[in-house]
Amino acid sequence: MINILSIALIITSLGLILSVVMQSKGAGLGGLTGADTGGVYTARRGIERVLFWVTIGLSALFFILVLTILFIG
Repeated sequence: MINILSIALIITSLGLILSVVMQSKGAGLGGLTGADTGGVYTARRGIERVLFWVTIGLSALFFILVLTILFIG
């Protein structure tokens, strides 16, 4: 059981790292449009909104998996 949870934790952490890197300034999806994202706040739309919510979901799953492994182990 712990092995399955550990593998799920590794996969979740890799997905979380990938989603955070894709959101970082300069390397994000907003840079593909050519728009200047200076210091001005812009609303998240389209894929940026989906990526934002995926990051939140992955971080919650990561937290739950870590707590589950701690309580089982």
